[in-house]
Amino acid sequence: MKNYKIAVIPGDGIGIEVMQEGIKVLNTLSRLNNNISFDFTWYDWGCEYYLKYGKMMDEDGLEKLKEYDAILLGAVGFPGVADHISLRDLLLKIRQGFNQYINLRPIKLLASEDCPLKNKGVEHIDMVFVRENTEGEYAGVGGIQKEGTKEEVALQTSVFTRKTTEKVMDYAFKLAKERNKLNKVTSVTKSNALNYSMVFWDKVFKEKSDEYKEIETESFHVDATSMYMLQRPETFDVVVASNLFGDILTDLGAALQGGLGFAAGANINPEKTYPSMFEPVHGSAPEIAGKGLANPIAMIWSVKMMLDFLEHKELGNRIMDAIVEAVKDREKLTPDLGGKATTSEVGDRICSIIEKMG
Repeated sequence: MKNYKIAVIPGDGIGIEVMQEGIKVLNTLSRLNNNISFDFTWYDWGCEYYLKYGKMMDEDGLEKLKEYDAILLGAVGFPGVADHISLRDLLLKIRQGFNQYINLRPIKLLASEDCPLKNKGVEHIDMVFVRENTEGEYAGVGGIQKEGTKEEVALQTSVFTRKTTEKVMDYAFKLAKERNKLNKVTSVTKSNALNYSMVFWDKVFKEKSDEYKEIETESFHVDATSMYMLQRPETFDVVVASNLFGDILTDLGAALQGGLGFAAGANINPEKTYPSMFEPVHGSAPEIAGKGLANPIAMIWSVKMMLDFLEHKELGNRIMDAIVEAVKDREKLTPDLGGKATTSEVGDRICSIIEKMG
């Protein structure tokens, strides 16, 4: 039997609620499968932890997390804690500290009634974003000069290294080959305005395109990409983007899926030198926390991505099949999808479907 040590950071707000459902699904799979089991260690890090202790995680948090096979994160954010603190002192600290340079975001419509676009259905929306995840616009380089004066200046510097940019693009091309859908990679740029970082990005993309001649390529400015995602989403397969552009466009992609309740994400260190981290990206939604209204599908989908990465794709596929089946019965979904079910009831239903699959 393969036993996995999983670090669990439920975080804040609805993160705690949806995490329970993700764990419930993993325990169901473990109970049905004699070849896999999970040991979970919970960490109460997050914004409420920050309000108590003045820090988002333990000082030796990265050292503790190194010992695990994977990390599950619920959501981070709470009134009274600035967003740049909650993001940079926990999520980005883990992403950068563990060199999780790939952010993987599937954009896949599961039910046509959830699509906000007219004349588009499940056959039109199925793409994956490969977002650079440790540097770019989120490198954290910069500063504020003459703070509090009329001459105050804020500087924020993007950092693009050849080493990481090449690895991200390699990952995107290999993924397009593996998906075997359109065999296409779309690069997102803005080199007309960003005359150093994005000109460099375009140059590396061209070099990589020459290495993968069997893969079709295209490159669009980020503004045009957002338009094409709405007009003709079916033309996208794998999209590779910088940290900021990927962040923005994947939320647009989540809207195409039917909302942030479907927005699963993976922060991957492909070499497995460090553990990778899997999370829904819907935020902590404090206004609905504790009410049983949160949609757990993004968390459960993120668990599926964790199993894929741990090389248990058959189990991951079972989760995905159960999610697809669950969204067919609209009454038994959470209110954001027009249903009447609670967070826990949706989790129970997905587990029940998995059990029936055998």
